[in-house]
Amino acid sequence: MAAPGKRVDPYGNYNFSVEIDGITRAAFHEVSGFDSSIDVIEHREGGDNITPRKLPGMAKFANIVLKWGVSDDAALQQWHADIVAGKPVQRKNGSIVLRDRDGSEKVRWNFVQAWPAKWTGPRFTAEGNDVAIETLELAHEGLVRA
Repeated sequence: MAAPGKRVDPYGNYNFSVEIDGITRAAFHEVSGFDSSIDVIEHREGGDNITPRKLPGMAKFANIVLKWGVSDDAALQQWHADIVAGKPVQRKNGSIVLRDRDGSEKVRWNFVQAWPAKWTGPRFTAEGNDVAIETLELAHEGLVRA
Protein backbone atom coordinates (compact mmCIF):
# COMPACT_ATOMS: atom_id res chain seq x y z
CA MET A 1 0.00 0.00 0.00
CA ALA A 2 1.26 3.46 -0.85
CA ALA A 3 2.18 5.89 1.88
CA PRO A 4 -0.38 8.66 2.51
CA GLY A 5 0.14 11.58 0.14
CA LYS A 6 2.38 9.55 -2.21
CA ARG A 7 1.23 9.55 -5.82
CA VAL A 8 0.76 6.12 -7.39
CA ASP A 9 0.23 6.15 -11.14
CA PRO A 10 -1.49 3.26 -12.91
CA TYR A 11 0.50 1.19 -15.39
CA GLY A 12 0.27 1.78 -19.13
CA ASN A 13 -1.45 -0.83 -21.29
CA TYR A 14 1.28 -0.92 -23.95
CA ASN A 15 4.03 -2.90 -22.21
CA PHE A 16 2.97 -6.53 -21.85
CA SER A 17 4.04 -10.02 -22.77
CA VAL A 18 2.29 -13.35 -23.32
CA GLU A 19 3.69 -16.66 -22.15
CA ILE A 20 2.20 -19.94 -23.41
CA ASP A 21 3.60 -23.40 -22.60
CA GLY A 22 5.89 -24.52 -25.41
CA ILE A 23 5.34 -21.44 -27.62
CA THR A 24 7.79 -18.59 -27.68
CA ARG A 25 6.62 -15.37 -29.29
CA ALA A 26 8.37 -12.06 -28.97
CA ALA A 27 5.51 -9.58 -29.23
CA PHE A 28 1.79 -9.10 -29.64
CA HIS A 29 -0.16 -6.17 -31.01
CA GLU A 30 -3.11 -6.61 -28.66
CA VAL A 31 -4.48 -8.96 -26.02
CA SER A 32 -8.10 -8.82 -24.84
CA GLY A 33 -10.80 -11.01 -23.35
CA PHE A 34 -10.07 -10.60 -19.64
CA ASP A 35 -13.66 -11.29 -18.70
CA SER A 36 -15.51 -13.61 -16.37
CA SER A 37 -19.10 -13.81 -15.26
CA ILE A 38 -21.19 -15.94 -12.96
CA ASP A 39 -24.64 -17.13 -13.96
CA VAL A 40 -27.42 -16.00 -11.66
CA ILE A 41 -29.86 -18.72 -10.63
CA GLU A 42 -33.20 -17.43 -9.44
CA HIS A 43 -34.98 -19.68 -6.97
CA ARG A 44 -38.45 -19.01 -5.68
CA GLU A 45 -39.37 -20.55 -2.36
CA GLY A 46 -42.92 -21.27 -1.24
CA GLY A 47 -44.11 -18.97 1.51
CA ASP A 48 -41.79 -16.14 0.46
CA ASN A 49 -43.30 -15.07 -2.85
CA ILE A 50 -42.22 -11.43 -2.93
CA THR A 51 -38.87 -11.84 -4.69
CA PRO A 52 -36.85 -14.83 -5.82
CA ARG A 53 -33.60 -15.76 -4.13
CA LYS A 54 -30.53 -15.21 -6.29
CA LEU A 55 -27.81 -17.83 -6.13
CA PRO A 56 -24.44 -18.06 -7.90
CA GLY A 57 -24.31 -20.55 -10.75
CA MET A 58 -21.54 -21.55 -13.15
CA ALA A 59 -18.55 -19.29 -13.72
CA LYS A 60 -17.84 -18.50 -17.38
CA PHE A 61 -14.73 -17.03 -18.98
CA ALA A 62 -14.55 -15.13 -22.26
CA ASN A 63 -12.04 -16.25 -24.87
CA ILE A 64 -8.65 -14.57 -24.70
CA VAL A 65 -7.98 -12.83 -28.03
CA LEU A 66 -4.37 -12.52 -29.22
CA LYS A 67 -3.44 -10.27 -32.15
CA TRP A 68 0.00 -10.09 -33.73
CA GLY A 69 1.73 -8.98 -36.90
CA VAL A 70 2.16 -11.68 -39.54
CA SER A 71 5.74 -12.94 -39.74
CA ASP A 72 7.63 -16.17 -40.44
CA ASP A 73 6.63 -17.44 -36.96
CA ALA A 74 3.62 -19.72 -37.52
CA ALA A 75 3.55 -21.59 -34.18
CA LEU A 76 0.21 -20.17 -32.98
CA GLN A 77 -1.53 -20.68 -36.32
CA GLN A 78 -0.11 -24.23 -36.49
CA TRP A 79 -1.50 -25.01 -33.02
CA HIS A 80 -4.97 -24.21 -34.41
CA ALA A 81 -4.33 -25.95 -37.74
CA ASP A 82 -3.45 -29.19 -35.92
CA ILE A 83 -6.89 -29.24 -34.30
CA VAL A 84 -8.59 -28.47 -37.63
CA ALA A 85 -6.70 -31.43 -39.13
CA GLY A 86 -8.17 -33.75 -36.49
CA LYS A 87 -5.17 -34.10 -34.21
CA PRO A 88 -5.83 -34.34 -30.46
CA VAL A 89 -6.33 -30.98 -28.75
CA GLN A 90 -3.18 -29.81 -26.97
CA ARG A 91 -4.24 -27.71 -24.01
CA LYS A 92 -1.72 -25.23 -22.68
CA ASN A 93 -1.39 -22.97 -19.66
CA GLY A 94 -0.12 -19.45 -19.95
CA SER A 95 0.12 -15.94 -18.60
CA ILE A 96 -0.38 -12.37 -19.69
CA VAL A 97 2.16 -10.18 -17.93
CA LEU A 98 1.86 -6.41 -17.51
CA ARG A 99 5.22 -4.65 -17.24
CA ASP A 100 6.29 -1.19 -16.13
CA ARG A 101 8.38 1.23 -18.21
CA ASP A 102 11.57 -0.54 -17.18
CA GLY A 103 10.22 -3.92 -18.28
CA SER A 104 9.81 -5.26 -14.74
CA GLU A 105 6.83 -7.55 -14.14
CA LYS A 106 4.04 -5.82 -12.22
CA VAL A 107 0.86 -7.87 -12.70
CA ARG A 108 0.30 -11.38 -14.03
CA TRP A 109 -2.91 -13.07 -15.15
CA ASN A 110 -2.64 -16.87 -15.44
CA PHE A 111 -4.96 -18.92 -17.63
CA VAL A 112 -5.34 -22.71 -17.66
CA GLN A 113 -6.29 -25.46 -20.11
CA ALA A 114 -6.33 -23.16 -23.13
CA TRP A 115 -6.76 -24.27 -26.73
CA PRO A 116 -7.16 -22.27 -29.95
CA ALA A 117 -10.89 -22.05 -30.72
CA LYS A 118 -10.67 -19.60 -33.64
CA TRP A 119 -7.98 -18.26 -35.96
CA THR A 120 -8.52 -15.26 -38.24
CA GLY A 121 -6.08 -14.32 -40.96
CA PRO A 122 -5.09 -10.80 -41.94
CA ARG A 123 -7.28 -8.37 -43.84
CA PHE A 124 -5.64 -6.98 -46.96
CA THR A 125 -6.39 -3.74 -48.77
CA ALA A 126 -4.46 -2.06 -51.56
CA GLU A 127 -5.23 1.33 -50.03
CA GLY A 128 -3.73 0.65 -46.62
CA ASN A 129 -0.29 0.77 -45.08
CA ASP A 130 -1.01 -1.08 -41.82
CA VAL A 131 0.73 -4.20 -40.59
CA ALA A 132 -1.02 -7.47 -41.52
CA ILE A 133 -2.58 -8.82 -38.30
CA GLU A 134 -3.47 -12.42 -37.37
CA THR A 135 -5.90 -13.19 -34.56
CA LEU A 136 -6.23 -16.27 -32.35
CA GLU A 137 -8.97 -16.84 -29.77
CA LEU A 138 -8.08 -19.10 -26.88
CA ALA A 139 -10.87 -20.93 -25.07
CA HIS A 140 -9.77 -21.66 -21.51
CA GLU A 141 -11.04 -22.90 -18.17
CA GLY A 142 -9.96 -20.16 -15.82
CA LEU A 143 -8.19 -16.81 -15.53
CA VAL A 144 -6.82 -15.50 -12.24
CA ARG A 145 -4.77 -12.48 -11.30
CA ALA A 146 -1.67 -13.83 -9.64
